[in-house]
Amino acid sequence: MSTLWHGCLAGTDYFEMRSSSGHDYGVWVTTPPGYDPATAPVPAVYVLDGNWAVGLTAPLIVTQLDPMQRIQPYLQVSVGYAGEDAQHWDRLRNRDLVPPGEPIAKELIDAVEMGVRMGARTREEADAYLAELRDTHADAFLTFLTAELHPRIERDYRTATSGHGLFGYSYGGLFSLYTWLTGSALFETIGAGSPGVAGEDSRIFAQLEEMGDSRNAAKLHVTLNERELLGDLPIYQSLTKNTATVLHRLTARGDAVTSTILRETHVTGLQASFLSYLRTCRAQ
Repeated sequence: MSTLWHGCLAGTDYFEMRSSSGHDYGVWVTTPPGYDPATAPVPAVYVLDGNWAVGLTAPLIVTQLDPMQRIQPYLQVSVGYAGEDAQHWDRLRNRDLVPPGEPIAKELIDAVEMGVRMGARTREEADAYLAELRDTHADAFLTFLTAELHPRIERDYRTATSGHGLFGYSYGGLFSLYTWLTGSALFETIGAGSPGVAGEDSRIFAQLEEMGDSRNAAKLHVTLNERELLGDLPIYQSLTKNTATVLHRLTARGDAVTSTILRETHVTGLQASFLSYLRTCRAQ
């Protein structure tokens, strides 16, 4: 990274990696203050949407030195897109973070169309965004994280052998729920911020049914935002309603699930959601 970026994101390395699926990813690795893997290796926390999230979440690694609420040491691995793909991260994430076969909710289509009318997206950008939602591969991206990227992080940064975490927001939160429901053995704590369970026919509900009576040992923490719940945008109303239904079903089963409502919007909630995950799942 450049000297400028090192000044903004202290202790952060950057590299690019091609997955077995042929996709290029940018990876930011932020080590905790005074990290010495030879004497005290720490687990990794994987943060999705790195192109957006790294600047909001990586600086919070200093919480490990907060004397008023110490957070368990961790190394942050922020995963985004590299090269020309970086400028298209908001549509490419649809391909990687959304479960295979996930229906496209009408509320989401309406929100994309509203963005075109308001000038937030061009017609071409909107069509490309929706096209990525018609062929989604969260399963392949999960394999990349666990079987390709993690071994490299383990080798190069000599992380601990257990205690790893995952945090995602919006469609990243949907991916977090998907990962928790698949029972991935790598992650012991998972944060799902405002997960994009946009429709009542989401694959998440099918996964819940497929779980049957099985239990997941990983701790799951879910956050929603007050202004999603109380605002007048149908996509966010739908998201909060469906996520609440998921939470009710999980807590009724007695799973290790916690949740909270933050006083944020969908856009401003990412950093607050990540901090809530740290405080709830990684408090020392």
